[in-house]
Amino acid sequence: MKIIIHRGIDQIGGCITEIATDYARILIDLGQNLPDGEGAVNDDLASREAIGKITQGVDGIFYTHYHGDHLGLFHYVPDNIPQYIGEVAKQVALCKHRQLSYIKGREELSKEEISKLDKMSVLIPEQAVNVGDIKVTPYFVSHSAYDAYMFLIEADGKRVLHTGDFRGHGYLSKGLLPTIKKLILSRGKFDFLITEGTMLSRLGERVMTENELQREAGKIMARYKNVFVMCSSTDMERLASFYAANKNLRNRPLICDRFQKNVLEIFTTSAGNHSSLFGFDKVYDFNPKNTKLIHWMEDKGFCMFVRATDKFKDYYQTLVSRLDSKDTVLIYSMWKEYINDSGKHAIQRYIEFVSMFPNMEKLHTSGHASPEFLAEVCNLVNPALGIIPIHSENSANYSKLPIEEHLQQKILISSKTIDEVEIKINQSI
Repeated sequence: MKIIIHRGIDQIGGCITEIATDYARILIDLGQNLPDGEGAVNDDLASREAIGKITQGVDGIFYTHYHGDHLGLFHYVPDNIPQYIGEVAKQVALCKHRQLSYIKGREELSKEEISKLDKMSVLIPEQAVNVGDIKVTPYFVSHSAYDAYMFLIEADGKRVLHTGDFRGHGYLSKGLLPTIKKLILSRGKFDFLITEGTMLSRLGERVMTENELQREAGKIMARYKNVFVMCSSTDMERLASFYAANKNLRNRPLICDRFQKNVLEIFTTSAGNHSSLFGFDKVYDFNPKNTKLIHWMEDKGFCMFVRATDKFKDYYQTLVSRLDSKDTVLIYSMWKEYINDSGKHAIQRYIEFVSMFPNMEKLHTSGHASPEFLAEVCNLVNPALGIIPIHSENSANYSKLPIEEHLQQKILISSKTIDEVEIKINQSI
């Protein structure tokens, strides 16, 4: 067996992992590098030629979830290579790319993206996919993207667990450790663990649960009548937190645009069938000409999901003269560094957007595992041969986690061969 980390050591995003035998090759994720603060993406692999080379001889590509730093290069993949993603994840990705198709000058690119997504095969939780002599079994995880998966890979007598991105403090997180213990470990021990480490740079930081965030959102909404919320439009659990907090106040409409409503409808008809928490049954899409809705918003207050776009700037300008500034707030529920104007991750359009509002409250929790939960997963999985940390700004920080001493010695951040498994770790591409 070969395990190749094409990208992911000492960087967040742009993840690409390869697992190969003498008879088959698969990739897990084909992510694009994250953009800089100006929105520009520096990525040498973002071309048909580059992806043609890295996917040559590949028999299948498996995506952990729909975020661009894991999925973003999918449209460059040759048509003869099967690509796999979760069923609901596929619907959300299609919804997003249909929305992007309205951007002037992007029509042809969006047409290609939608075509490639349409052809993707869907993953079914706990149902194995065989690619040559490699067996891949997906297991559901909680992340800031719904319908995300970790993968159990079995080949050449070895068992590898690739966690993808996951967390332990979401509404849907409680099943992760029992899933590993009862469904995966019960079938045999692991040889390797490939796992994310996004929050390793934030050791010691307390992580708020989604339940706690919902309660804090309720307190803010009780203080302010007019509430705008800036959060990820595809983070189902976060959207559910604000939806539930607003619903508890009664008679306040939940407002969004048509794209956001389409995403919420996808979540309602999938996750909503399993839990009422994800049933977004009363949502109104905003139209500046809908005077009945605007009068309701003026009278009772509202919660409105917004994004940092010209459209939502226009929506705000339509409403601002009708709103008392003392009763109006933006809840910013994204990574704080995006609006840190002196930081390297600052996004100027985010900074400009949030500056429009008379009041702002920051209320966020990560979509990624806390260091403590990472350690808990490592100790439970207890791989015999190695732990390969990816999706981290400094993978060497894994040694600072409270994991068993014998596992500390198994952290791999450079290339080597262990028990006839060749591990190749590229520092950067």
